[in-house]
Amino acid sequence: MRAAARPARKLRLGALALGAILLLALPADAMRIKEVTSPGGIKGWLVEDATVPLFTMNFAFRGAAALDPIGKEGLAELVSSLLDEGAGALDAQAFQARLENNSIAMRFGAGVDYFSGSIKALVEYRGLATDLLRLALNAPRFDAEPVERIRAQYLSSVRRRVERPGYTARRAWKVAVFKDHPYGRELDGTEASLKAIGVSDLKRFVAQRFARDVLVVAAVGDIDAAAFGQMMDRAFGGLPARAAPASLPEAKIGGAGKIIVTQRDIPQSVAVFGHGGIKRKHPDYYAAIIINYVLGGGGLSSRLATEIREKRGLAYSVYSRLVTMERAGIITGRVATANARIAESLALVRRLWAAMAKHGITAQELRDTKSYLTGSFFTRLNSTRRVARLLVSIQLQDMGIDYLERRNRLINAVTLAQTRRVAARLFRAEDLTISVVGRPKGVTPRP
Repeated sequence: MRAAARPARKLRLGALALGAILLLALPADAMRIKEVTSPGGIKGWLVEDATVPLFTMNFAFRGAAALDPIGKEGLAELVSSLLDEGAGALDAQAFQARLENNSIAMRFGAGVDYFSGSIKALVEYRGLATDLLRLALNAPRFDAEPVERIRAQYLSSVRRRVERPGYTARRAWKVAVFKDHPYGRELDGTEASLKAIGVSDLKRFVAQRFARDVLVVAAVGDIDAAAFGQMMDRAFGGLPARAAPASLPEAKIGGAGKIIVTQRDIPQSVAVFGHGGIKRKHPDYYAAIIINYVLGGGGLSSRLATEIREKRGLAYSVYSRLVTMERAGIITGRVATANARIAESLALVRRLWAAMAKHGITAQELRDTKSYLTGSFFTRLNSTRRVARLLVSIQLQDMGIDYLERRNRLINAVTLAQTRRVAARLFRAEDLTISVVGRPKGVTPRP
């Protein structure tokens, strides 16, 4: 769960020819995943596809923004935007020129729990792309000019985001729910914390967090196991064997029944609502996915959208979603409605929440949701980047190399009785924490 969007980054694709060869011709039954161990002992997952002369390698390190020091929130984010701004003997301009002139896309991102990255290129530039990644991870420069330029972009974003009612509502909700846990902090940074981050902090983050014992890797495209093994050693072999010790406590979800109102002169009130949820490894996770799809995750066909948007025209958008993190699971949602009718919208949210707990979903809703979830999944895996990112995610969540073979069976195995049992336990209308920004009529704060 991210506190705010990152500043816009420059597109690194170089030649537009790359954009024309992103699609994979990989049906589900042909997506054979190989586990590859490099000569240096680094393990990664590989899906070979020689239909186009292109490869993507994605990777992630466990431990990211939630481990930022207090008072230096935004550190992981700042690092993610600076790794390709000069490394080794190449300053920012030279490094970017190498990427763009050779059609190499390099990306980094700092999530709450994981720091991720990827390279994508034509196979003829595989060696160069790998070497540039090795430099970015092992020898980032953090020169004064790019550090201050990127810092200024983040500071500008911080100043703009406080004007967005959705951000303000979500921020207040997170503070109420997570309290003093790192998940409740401004993980994209505040004006004060971003200004407090020095070059020594950036270097310390790289030295402590980028290590082989917290690394997962996946590659997809026109590359064989031997070449992938060599790439992993070339890119990651120089990293420390072990990351610095770090621990994150389990989050204790609070704020049950609390209503926060932030007054702002805007025509619509924005409300964020939710409470504790379910973690990814829980045996009832697939039942929860199905239930939430019916309630608010299924777009215009969901119960929330039907009752609040379609029948009453109260809001353009309303949804709920499950969010899973390493140390917490939550169910959250959002609705924006005219100030005079926000109380009606929230009353409907509570009513639908309570009805789900009491009655669960219908047999027809179960059949329809299973059909959608099993039928749509593989159609979205239409690029090397998406497949590689999925393979990394599966590894991070310890779902097993055979997960893609088992996923649809796990969904289809969910019974109606199970969904009703899980709904009764999971959805608690009285525990909804609600944060509203605007001039909401009929909504009274509740501590």
